[in-house]
Formats: sequence, C-alpha cells, structure tokens
Amino acid sequence: MRLPGMSQPFLLAPIAECPPGPPGTQVRLAVLGARGVGKSAMIVRFLTKRFIGDYEPNTGNLYSRLVHLDGDHVAVQIQDTPGCIQVQEDCVQVLDSLSRCVKWAEGFLLVYSITDYSSYQSVQPLYQHIRKVHPDARTPIIIVGNKADLLHARQVQAKEGLQLADELGSLFLEISTSEDSQGVCDVFQYLCKEVSKLQHAGSTDRRRSSIIPRPKSPNMQDLKRRFKQALSSKVK
Repeated sequence: MRLPGMSQPFLLAPIAECPPGPPGTQVRLAVLGARGVGKSAMIVRFLTKRFIGDYEPNTGNLYSRLVHLDGDHVAVQIQDTPGCIQVQEDCVQVLDSLSRCVKWAEGFLLVYSITDYSSYQSVQPLYQHIRKVHPDARTPIIIVGNKADLLHARQVQAKEGLQLADELGSLFLEISTSEDSQGVCDVFQYLCKEVSKLQHAGSTDRRRSSIIPRPKSPNMQDLKRRFKQALSSKVK
C-alpha cells in the first residue's frame, strides 16, 4: 500500500518545548530503524527544510515543533532513536531498550536504507515489537525506504518494500531525504493526520461511553389503563 499524495501546505514554527495539553493538541511520533539509514537527517529535513548529511550517532534526541495542520495548531514531538537495531541474536534485547519510546509514541516511521539490506531486515522485528506494545491495528505505522537517489548502490528493490508493507498491513514509500524535501514533508504530514484522526476517534468513543442512558418516560396510556383497572377493582 503506497502513501497517498499530499497537496496541502504544512507550516512549521519552532517552539522550545511542547507544553502539555488536552488530547488532540499534541502528536507524539517516533522514528525507528537501523544505524545509518538517515533517521536524524529525515527529521531535520522536515523541521528545517535543510539537509545535513553527517551526524554523530545520537542517543535519542527529542524534537518539538508547533505545526499548522488542517487549520489547527498542533504540538508535534518527534523522538529520534539510536541506530542500534540489528538482525542478530540479541535483537530482542535491543528492542526491549526501545520499549519506553514505543509506548510513548502514537505514530511510527520505520526507516531502512535501500542501499543496506540488513536495515531492511530490521523493519519486520521492529514492526512486531510495536504491535506488542500497541495491539490496536489503527496505530499508524509507515515503512520508508530512504536514500532512493542512490540507485547505483541499491540492495533493496522497491517491490520488496511494497511487499513487506502489504504483508504487515502498513503504508510504504521510497524517498530521498537529500533531494526530495517535499517527500519527507509528505510522510510526516500524513502520519500527523493519521494520529490526529485516531485521537479524535478515541475522544468520541470516550464521550459516548460517558453518556448515561436517559430513563424511558412512562407510557401515559399504560398508566391510565392501570388506573382504570384499580378503580374498577375497588368498585367491585
């Protein structure tokens, strides 16, 4: 399943921190994937429109911005994660170290590099780990094949990414963070919208469950009938 096209503008204004607010005013996203797939570059590209190619290995930076989405201001928090996910024997232990981040987030980008097949293999265990924490199938997860401009070094075909996404019931797209700022913007914009829709649906469900059913009004005809029966019995 491919990501639908985006056409509406996505405006950014930096803020120091996202203050706590009621549901629907704050969106929490996490970007997960193996080392060197371009997670930090994607986030910075989205927030600043700038591309920075080299990053020091991060320990889990949290980025906060105020965005204008469908006429509303939404505080978006994006959790960058250490690139320590590898397909190896201690993979489960590594995944467990991310449980706190996964539990915190409401929407997810699973990123691999089309030039690194092992990073592609990391996507499925990451997806399964998210589903253990968030069993609700509505929790939005998008699979992203990054570095699509490096076709000469491709190790993962686009059809492989699409097939994996279809098997997992997720959305998929390939992007080039270095060359396609709009593509990066589109994927974050779409994920924000999906989380916002899920928040709105959850708040609607909570309101419905909090409504106390109104007691039924007495049937006046039935009351009159009973009253006549009572009078006739007294007369007898």
